[in-house]
Amino acid sequence: MPRSGDGEVASLISAQRVKDYAIIFGAAVLEDGRLSPTLRRRVQGALAWAEAHPEGLLIPTGGIGPSGLTEAEAIQRDLLVAGIAPERVIPETQGRDTLESVRLCDAILRRRGDCRSVAICTSPFHQPRCALLFRLLGYRVERPPMPSDRGRVLKRKYARYVLKEILATPYDALLLLARPRP
Repeated sequence: MPRSGDGEVASLISAQRVKDYAIIFGAAVLEDGRLSPTLRRRVQGALAWAEAHPEGLLIPTGGIGPSGLTEAEAIQRDLLVAGIAPERVIPETQGRDTLESVRLCDAILRRRGDCRSVAICTSPFHQPRCALLFRLLGYRVERPPMPSDRGRVLKRKYARYVLKEILATPYDALLLLARPRP
């Protein structure tokens, strides 16, 4: 028969095994393999999160682009150059869009079975959609401060980004809810 303190010990051991994850959503990689300014800002935000969470793991996302390098691989390269230990980085290299990246990251997190929370490292206009999708999957979500594209891209282009999010958020949420998790 377990002693009264055994449950507390098991809870402490279990709490030590859980991890915080930062999901870094991809964006364009230039043909020469460099990160686009938008993607560079996302990586900067993720690096700030990683510094504040030294035990946290990072999942860069995004599939292949015109450079022949996946967005996730380009992000991973820049994380490693910035001093992040390789064992902290778990790339998701297949996602072709936000919803697919969320589903693939969910599969990674479920396989690992140690996720305490997910930090959404993406542009501020994109964070609400990504956060909602992870919340719908049952994750505890954090939205860390991220550098913004606002004022760094043309107003018309920024307005298109925001409009896309307004339209894509309910659409992706419905698609996510309509397709059961494996």
